[in-house]
Amino acid sequence: MPRQLPDPGPGSDTDDEGSGEDTRRDSAAGVRPGRFGLRLRHPRVARTVSAGKTVLAAVLVLGALLLPNRLDGLTFIAFLRIPAEGILLAGLLLVLPHRGRRVTAVVTGLLLGLLTILKCVDMGFYSVLVRPFNLVMDWGLLGDAADFLRESLGRTGQVLAVTGALLLAVAVLLLTTLATVRLTGVMARHRQVATRSTLVLGTAWITCVTLSLQIGDVPVASKINAVIVGNRVEQVRAGLADARVFREEAAVDAFAGTPRDQLLTGLRGKDVLFTFIESYGRTAIEDPAMAPRIGTVLQEGTASLKAAGFEARSGWLRSPVTGAGSWLCHTTFLSGLWVKNQQRYRTVTSSDRMTLTKYFRATGAWRTVGVVPGVRYAWPEGRFFGLDHIYDSTHLGYHGPYFSWTPVPDQFSLEAFNRLEFGRKDRGPLMAEIILASSHNPWAPVAHMIDWKDLGDGSVFHRIKKEGKDPKEVWKNPESVRTEYRNAIEYSLHSLVEFVQRYGDKNTVLVFLGDHQPVPTVTAGSPRRDVPVTIVAHDPKVLDRVSGWGWTKGLKPAADAPIWPMNKFRDRFMRAYGPQQG
Repeated sequence: MPRQLPDPGPGSDTDDEGSGEDTRRDSAAGVRPGRFGLRLRHPRVARTVSAGKTVLAAVLVLGALLLPNRLDGLTFIAFLRIPAEGILLAGLLLVLPHRGRRVTAVVTGLLLGLLTILKCVDMGFYSVLVRPFNLVMDWGLLGDAADFLRESLGRTGQVLAVTGALLLAVAVLLLTTLATVRLTGVMARHRQVATRSTLVLGTAWITCVTLSLQIGDVPVASKINAVIVGNRVEQVRAGLADARVFREEAAVDAFAGTPRDQLLTGLRGKDVLFTFIESYGRTAIEDPAMAPRIGTVLQEGTASLKAAGFEARSGWLRSPVTGAGSWLCHTTFLSGLWVKNQQRYRTVTSSDRMTLTKYFRATGAWRTVGVVPGVRYAWPEGRFFGLDHIYDSTHLGYHGPYFSWTPVPDQFSLEAFNRLEFGRKDRGPLMAEIILASSHNPWAPVAHMIDWKDLGDGSVFHRIKKEGKDPKEVWKNPESVRTEYRNAIEYSLHSLVEFVQRYGDKNTVLVFLGDHQPVPTVTAGSPRRDVPVTIVAHDPKVLDRVSGWGWTKGLKPAADAPIWPMNKFRDRFMRAYGPQQG
């Protein structure tokens, strides 16, 4: 006589009609009872929840596969394509044995998560630097980005932003892995359907490629992930080779053997000021929305300087970067090397390469100083540039507020330079590297010009900052960003022109230039990397030495003025002002 099972009692899993059949079906399909026995007690609800999880997993995996790595590609159409990588992955998982299939699913999910994170990082880099993240060169820039957050949002804002980013990255890795594993299990349980679907999708992908089918400008057949991975492999290979190539380039210096008494002889007795204006790019001069106002500032500046006895010549330099990376541009300009990435920057600043400023110092004819108001902490690379003394933001006597990222307004920085160095009695010739930072992103709030006599210790800028705009409000609208960028460039130009009018004399030589173009929000996606460069001098002999350069008279370079790579300026400048000018 068979053993009789005890009555489970009312309300048990077997009490509902058809539950036994459902349970047997689930058991046959390899379905477990689930947490708290949900599948046994409420099988229909459990199947609905399970189907929902599967749909969400499919959406997540498909979204990760089709996610572009640029914000301008983030459209609805981009997610309507057929991913080649998904088809190949499904085919692989279907032919693998059980153990190998699960391991492959976990590894694939992690890799898909990493690729998704890389795409998101690429979006940020394209938005600022107009290029993807470099797996060899750019790790140090993540630290710089964290510093920028601290300087813009404060310590608390930085911690919250970085913590949120890390938690989001972990969540992406976890979710893509779980989603891939779940879909793999579903395919294994429904192998015939999954196999047919994979073959159909593969045929559709090949057909779309053959016929070049598109939705708008977007190809239906996608292979974005293969392209990104292939580009990264080439990027890593090129990055590793770049270190060797750059060391060979840095070893060549046309002036290495030049005697000290033959260096920069055409500028002896002059005060030479090399001044960078942050984000002062070609867009500021030629964009239709900015050209009238900036053109007026440059035209009026040319006239006012001429009235004070100064003349100017202007041209274009092609910057190694765009959007950000000022230190790479400064190093390119002064070293005569194309410093286009962080690896090259670390290599050259740890070498004995002679910079333009070092050559001034080597002559013994100039005191060399740096005014770097954007520097708030120790700057060991400063020694590389050959400066006798460096004034950072803590040594300018400024007691006013920060203007978003900018520690010290340009007008005050220039006034402090005059007070500390330029206006001192009985001094010798001076060479200065000056970084004007008021036109640094995010361009709000922006300081405005006041009477130079009222600058004091900078406390007056508290009121001026309160009158300025909130950067969070400005960045809600691209046109507002462009307007505030233009205002910031105007302020920097006014500060510099008025400084020369007020404190310049017959021995003053000013070389000022932009470091790089602003971010794509301002340039409207322009690929140009040109920045204006200008030489201002009171002594006509100084400009006579560059008469063969073809530069435009005045502060505004003509559209067809010569464009030099920024690294070519050092040697051309030294030849022009050496015994063998040319």
